[in-house]
Amino acid sequence: MRLAIDRRKFLKLGAAASAAAALGGRAASAANPLSMQAAWINDAEFTGYFVAIDNGYYTAEGLDLTYLPGGPDVIPESTIVAGKADLALTTPDTTVKAIAEQGAKFKIIGAQYQKNPIGIVSLAAKPIKTPQDLVGKTLAVPPVNVISVEAMLKLNNIDKSQVNIVPYAYDPTPLVKGEIDASLDFTTNVPFTIKQAGPEAVSFLLYDAGFTIFNDTVVVTEETLKNKRKELVAWLRASRKGWDENLKDPNLYPPKFADTWFKGTGRTIENEIYFNNAQKPLIETPAGIFSMTDEAIAKNIEALSQVGIKATKDMFDASLLAEI
Repeated sequence: MRLAIDRRKFLKLGAAASAAAALGGRAASAANPLSMQAAWINDAEFTGYFVAIDNGYYTAEGLDLTYLPGGPDVIPESTIVAGKADLALTTPDTTVKAIAEQGAKFKIIGAQYQKNPIGIVSLAAKPIKTPQDLVGKTLAVPPVNVISVEAMLKLNNIDKSQVNIVPYAYDPTPLVKGEIDASLDFTTNVPFTIKQAGPEAVSFLLYDAGFTIFNDTVVVTEETLKNKRKELVAWLRASRKGWDENLKDPNLYPPKFADTWFKGTGRTIENEIYFNNAQKPLIETPAGIFSMTDEAIAKNIEALSQVGIKATKDMFDASLLAEI
């Protein structure tokens, strides 16, 4: 499972503007083509979309959907800028920063994760359950995420000098060996990996510690929003149906995808079942999957301000969700 990656160099708007415009204006056929860029390789994070594809929900909405998996070398925002996809799943901090600082013509039209799954993971034998427990401890953090951790510490009145922050390379081995006290990781996935190595793990979300941002935000260009609004609403409707079906029983679908969507990832189906269960409370909301309430948007704006990213409400467009 990935954390945010460095995307400072991804945006080349001038070179890609014509391609994006061409994509937005593409003529529709009987089955309207639409392409989506996932944020990572095929794993449980995207199970709802796989359910929707296999169960024909997109086809029923008149869509001919192309699903593009992600990976460590894929920058979702650059895919839609280059005209290779109509929509992408992104992290809101990178998307908002691109809008605010680089003039990217993006709109966030939905949010898969109401609560970002990034959190502090530690061993149950030496648990770190609150931000205050980090004082005097060594915390491994990917360099690109240090600013988010520092914001969380600030929100909890902890000076960053009180925590020994060291670089992290997405490998829980140092935590298992006791070389560090905790790491910044995806709480939906890494605790299972640690348990497979022997120890039990515990975690808490940065979201629950005050850094209240979405994750896997659904992002489109303004041009695509203008020219493909009907198709985007249809995608949201079919995707919500897929996620609703998947989360009825998080144990059901991962085994069904063992030889298809999850084949060749190097991860066990038991891992994907754990992941699918762990993400359920982070995705579901009374307002419906993908919802962005005014309150939730305000929380994102406030949290991003803590890391110097100036988000505004008009960067989020919840009007399509109202048409589902």
